[in-house]
Amino acid sequence: MRVLNNVTEAIGNTHMLHLSKIADEFGVQGNIYAKMEYLNPGFSKKDRVALQMITEAENAGLLVPGQAVVELTSGNTGTGLAIACACKGYKFIACMSKGNSMERARMMKALGAEVVLVDQMPNSVHGQVSGEDLALVEIEAQKIAKERNAFRADQFNLEACNHAHEKYTAEEMWEQLDGNIDVFVDFLGSGSTFAGCSKTLKKHNSSIKCYVVEPETAAIYSGKEITEQGHKIQGGGYSMDLPLVDKKLIDGYIQVTDEEATDVARKLAKLEGVFAGFSSGANVCAAIKLLKSSEKGKNIVLTLNDSGLKYLSTDLYEEL
Repeated sequence: MRVLNNVTEAIGNTHMLHLSKIADEFGVQGNIYAKMEYLNPGFSKKDRVALQMITEAENAGLLVPGQAVVELTSGNTGTGLAIACACKGYKFIACMSKGNSMERARMMKALGAEVVLVDQMPNSVHGQVSGEDLALVEIEAQKIAKERNAFRADQFNLEACNHAHEKYTAEEMWEQLDGNIDVFVDFLGSGSTFAGCSKTLKKHNSSIKCYVVEPETAAIYSGKEITEQGHKIQGGGYSMDLPLVDKKLIDGYIQVTDEEATDVARKLAKLEGVFAGFSSGANVCAAIKLLKSSEKGKNIVLTLNDSGLKYLSTDLYEEL
């Protein structure tokens, strides 16, 4: 193994794990392959997006030495940006809702970031960040970017985010599985993982089906009525349109409840030794549902998005 010059060189090229024990536990026919994105330096897949945004901005002259970087975050993109900025010598300001788990804020601060915490909407529940809560964080990020003439690492709009998964994550999936992929599932956050991976996988094989995973109470993409914007699956399900997602790439929709995502995340830990977060549980739960129905016997690939270490202050693992 080679010696790295800085920690950003450790981003990507994550391992692929065959979740055979989970498949046996739920009695499904087929295979679930999980890309272990929680093993990136910042413990999430968002390290890829963060580094890609910074690199493309530098190459385009949009980010220059001495300039600050700012972005809204649920914690994962912010952690990735804190790492990239620390390695490249930029100041980073993270704007985050107080509804997100505080482990994330502490980690970003430890990595040198300035963290601005934004109040949730009245009557919002801690640990359940809605699209309305995120809108308040967006206002603060815009304000700081203007006041400090900072580069806005806009994870919901910059094409660099799609490029991170289109050029790297999906190509790694294809190579690791020798092209034996029938289905890809992804819980929507900013939408870049779904958009980038779906585009590349379908270029390799147009018959691959790509499913959007959403919270059952806030399944806006599947056209269902929003019954509750707040949910426990942090980092996504914001009940908002996502500019980075090409809807023509969507082949179907799967809804997952908080309880289902939690149950599967806990079983991942106990059965597979995978300590991951809510959205990883949601992705694997969606795969299980498909293997029990329309995609029985197929090979499904997904990402394990982040580490369970980011949720120790939540109820995800409190009963274990």
